[in-house]
Amino acid sequence: MVSELFEREKRRERRILHNRKKIFGTTERPRISVFVSGKHFYAQVVDDTKGNTIVSASTLEFKDKIKKTWNIEAAKEVAKILAQRMIQKGIKKAVFDRRFRKYHGKLKAFADTLREGGVDF
Repeated sequence: MVSELFEREKRRERRILHNRKKIFGTTERPRISVFVSGKHFYAQVVDDTKGNTIVSASTLEFKDKIKKTWNIEAAKEVAKILAQRMIQKGIKKAVFDRRFRKYHGKLKAFADTLREGGVDF
């Protein structure tokens, strides 16, 4: 049982690294990194050349306003907030880092809402 969990985690790490070696955020085109937990949705814009986070947003900011912080609507709200903050900082182009997740559901809704907000990736 323990070895199965260990192997699954190793495969996940390998998929993350496989995607990350192709994706690199610069000052002109930073990387949008997404993390989805069981209860919340987090996103941040990272400049990998400097190694710092430029802008971030998560469902923790408005958890009192909505009932569910883990569904597609919550991901869309995070995307709207992140798009506004990115435009305020002057970032219109970015690279999308989906980590090991498939591009569907919350991730697709997040990306589509970011595009509607004026971010190109």
